[in-house]
Amino acid sequence: MRSVRALAAAALLLLPAYHVASAAEPKQGGILRIYHRDSPGSASIHEGATYSINIPFMPVFNNLVIFDQHVAQNSAATLRPELAESWAWSGDNKTLTFKLRKDVKWHDGKPFTSADVKCTFDMLMGKSQQKFRQNPRKSWYDEVNEVTTNGDYEASFNLKRPQPALLSLLASGYTPVYPCHVSPGDMRTHPIGTGPFKFVEFKANESIKLVKNPDYWKKGLPYLDGIEFNIITNRSTAILAFVAGKFDMTFPTHITIPLLKDMKSQAPNAICVIEPTNVSTNIIVNSTAPPFDSLDIRRAVALALDRKAFVSILFEGQADIGGTMLPAPAGLWAMPKEMLESIPGYGPDVNANREEARKLMTKAGYGPDKHLAVKVSTRNIGEYRDPAVILIDQLKSIYIDGELDVVDTAQWFPKVARKDYMLGLNLTGNAVDDPDQSFYENYSCGSERNYTNYCNKEIEKLFDVQSQETDVAKRKKLVWEIDKKLQEDVARPIIFHARAGSCWQPYVKNVTIMSNSSYNGYRYEDVWLDK
Repeated sequence: MRSVRALAAAALLLLPAYHVASAAEPKQGGILRIYHRDSPGSASIHEGATYSINIPFMPVFNNLVIFDQHVAQNSAATLRPELAESWAWSGDNKTLTFKLRKDVKWHDGKPFTSADVKCTFDMLMGKSQQKFRQNPRKSWYDEVNEVTTNGDYEASFNLKRPQPALLSLLASGYTPVYPCHVSPGDMRTHPIGTGPFKFVEFKANESIKLVKNPDYWKKGLPYLDGIEFNIITNRSTAILAFVAGKFDMTFPTHITIPLLKDMKSQAPNAICVIEPTNVSTNIIVNSTAPPFDSLDIRRAVALALDRKAFVSILFEGQADIGGTMLPAPAGLWAMPKEMLESIPGYGPDVNANREEARKLMTKAGYGPDKHLAVKVSTRNIGEYRDPAVILIDQLKSIYIDGELDVVDTAQWFPKVARKDYMLGLNLTGNAVDDPDQSFYENYSCGSERNYTNYCNKEIEKLFDVQSQETDVAKRKKLVWEIDKKLQEDVARPIIFHARAGSCWQPYVKNVTIMSNSSYNGYRYEDVWLDK
């Protein structure tokens, strides 16, 4: 039955192109021009921790499976085959086997085989001689014993225990299959994929260029001749260039609510959408170094937050307050409102919360005559800097004097991964709207993305319990309890979940912006230009 479902999903893969064709005949050709918000650290998706990498380089690759690129809300129901023609679980749900396509070539002409699948995931699991320089999603595959092959066109994931979420993790834009014959170092500078577009060049701080793959295994695609990204770090400058017609599309989910109104007044014909990004703005604290090794001080920071003020100032009220998981209705695993508001710091009485915070700071030796001076580190782009400034202002109410410390994108994630900071304003993206991705990646002991060094072995046992639960209703209740405990432990205080705007010119066709992930919707193989 599972194999039949997978084959039915394979048939559905043809539907998006069919629907477009029946509505308006797609046109071949043209270069899609998009401005890019900053310069990625490299071209290697597997070594990156930002959709600054996914957006320009996801078109170069394919996954085993992928979320339907024209269904905004990612879920298990929207999984579609890509390099895999079908998949099936074993009876004990501990082996996931993929039948692979036989007509796929890498951009350099070499054939794609099951060996490439094994090589990719062996590197991700740290089991191969070749190593990634950074491996931020290694924890995704902690339950995989090994990947085995059966001939050139079958690969199996053999698990330690059932993990229903594995398919969703494999569908993320963060999970392309890499070629076995290209080194990780070469993938940073000249990525080779099987996807609809081939890499041409990446000039740091200038541009990224892709060109149509004429031998793409999906016949007739892509429609575009290429995609070009011009790197413009000043958001206002980039938006003005879009208004002037120099770009066909803005960097996805990059436009703030106030800027969107201004832009629409200048470009009324532009097509714009506002969606949740499944990116939380949060506070990271180095919990293993003074002064934030003190639980009292960490709790005081969490109690000081006026979340509604952040949302009002930055989003004119159009953002969401929640825990680790994306709030409803876009989020599939959101904690109920009454449960959220029972957590210290989430209640509506900000003044009472701050009074409690000041008591904790006084207990730790601080007060009106002795403030705690800290550097508040953050990434040097607007989405990080703007809320960091508000955070610094709010911390003054509890005797903490913050100094803004801005860090370039290429250095930000390595810096926080090695815990080279005191307190930071960070954005954490959930690449997949599933608790396994969020919990294991950000909160499990020893994970590279656990930037705060939070480690609670008892909570980690609950990660495993919810991960194995196949009853969705039961799993949700477990997820809510875990999320509540993470907030009470001040593991990584969540300030808000952002919403953001994306715009494109009216002649750009077949774009869908995802509503519960900013990482998974950039294959662009069937986007076309009606001009």
